[in-house]
Amino acid sequence: MIDLYTWTTPNGRKVSILLEELGVPYTSHAINITKGEQNEADFLKISPNNKIPAIVDHETGVNLMESGAIMIYLAEKHGKFLPTDPIARANVMQWLMWQMGGLGPMAGQTHHFVHFNPGNAPYAEERFTTEVKRLYRVLNTQLESRDYICDTYSIADMACWPWVSRYEWQGIDLREYPAVREWYQRLLQREAVQKGYHVPKAMGEIPAG
Repeated sequence: MIDLYTWTTPNGRKVSILLEELGVPYTSHAINITKGEQNEADFLKISPNNKIPAIVDHETGVNLMESGAIMIYLAEKHGKFLPTDPIARANVMQWLMWQMGGLGPMAGQTHHFVHFNPGNAPYAEERFTTEVKRLYRVLNTQLESRDYICDTYSIADMACWPWVSRYEWQGIDLREYPAVREWYQRLLQREAVQKGYHVPKAMGEIPAG
């Protein structure tokens, strides 16, 4: 049994989608970051960086924070969604790192300045909007000749999809990125993606793309 500590954010959904895809039993625990619950002492014992998501794997006794590390751990443990071939594995890892270091942080800043605080920091709005659009172009190019980011469905897709699901917060029109839109809608049809999106609680209709 795995305990997942999470909230309704793209980083949280990355792990819940993977757990649903793996079909392993888990219990979700809502950590309401809008109320500062990520700073409580019990949670800090699991996630010293006071960020969600985090897991406790009671089978192995492992506590893990950082969504990318959690995804690699779970994929390796269950032998799914991360290739064992060194070249294919490196390809998935580079796109996972691309999400961790690029798409996620830049989209997150865009949410802050463009969606939540428009008009307060024009330079930041332009800076992050421009960069997010560049990243969408990168992803669109990668997906023009394939159904999934690394040809086969992997943790790279599961890591990127929740961030793309907030395209509206980023001021992105997916029609301008047709390969990304097709990929987004392809993953949206997966039952595990739909279930994972609504962890730890239902959040209304998933954006259709």
